[in-house]
Amino acid sequence: MIGFLGLGNMGGPMSALLVRAGYRVQGYDPAAPARQALADAGGTAAADLAGAVRGATVVVLMLPNSDIVESTVRDDLFQVERGATVIDMGSSEPTRTRALAAELADRGITLLDAPVSGGVARARTGKLTIMTGGEPADLERVEPVLACLGTTTRAGGVGSGHAVKALNNLLSATHLLVTSEAILAGERFGLDPETMLSIFNSSSGRSGSTENKWPNFVLPGTYDSGFGLRLMLKDMRIATGLADQVGAPDPLGHAAVELWARAAEALEPSADHTEIVDWLRRTDR
Repeated sequence: MIGFLGLGNMGGPMSALLVRAGYRVQGYDPAAPARQALADAGGTAAADLAGAVRGATVVVLMLPNSDIVESTVRDDLFQVERGATVIDMGSSEPTRTRALAAELADRGITLLDAPVSGGVARARTGKLTIMTGGEPADLERVEPVLACLGTTTRAGGVGSGHAVKALNNLLSATHLLVTSEAILAGERFGLDPETMLSIFNSSSGRSGSTENKWPNFVLPGTYDSGFGLRLMLKDMRIATGLADQVGAPDPLGHAAVELWARAAEALEPSADHTEIVDWLRRTDR
């Protein structure tokens, strides 16, 4: 039995994939439509947290941040049995993940981290990139579950998955920012954006932003990648916070965070992260 907490944009299709793979899935989300979607997919929509984790040997967390993860697993309703495995697949803070793993170990519960990359589209198709942290034997035990959702790569001990996920998103966000600055400069010079992208993608300037984000979400003007701007900013801050904690140089990272924070203040709370391009268009030097 798999308990699944957090049935939103990512957790919804992920939990449905597990159902289709033959697992019994009982899930909970505060939003009634999200619970109904799991029921429609063939899972069990629990009425509360207790119902979602009752009897589960594996509990998947797809929650927004470490604060919510910690409050959830410390809730009196979170009565997970000894010997169960909890997998935090959201974007949490790696040092807090390590501390929480030690706390749960005292209760006889294993905590692993397995954050994902790939967005909503790849969550629906089971082609996520999954970065895992934990002991090899523990990760091997849950590999069949994770394999339904994507391709796993072991990053290291517990907390390592969350660390590399945040660092990846710092790269992704910085790529998107400088790619957009370059394309907007080219546009003002009179260059065609599609031509620029074609050249970038056959040259050393290519990235996920030139190959995916600009052609699929920016040029069409849909800005609907499915990953929020504020979620990207949160991950960027986790990454720069980690760099600060270990004494690594990160001046560019902090500069990127500052610009993304300005965009977050100017755009709607629900803004997709690709909308930073629209913000740049309207921003004076």
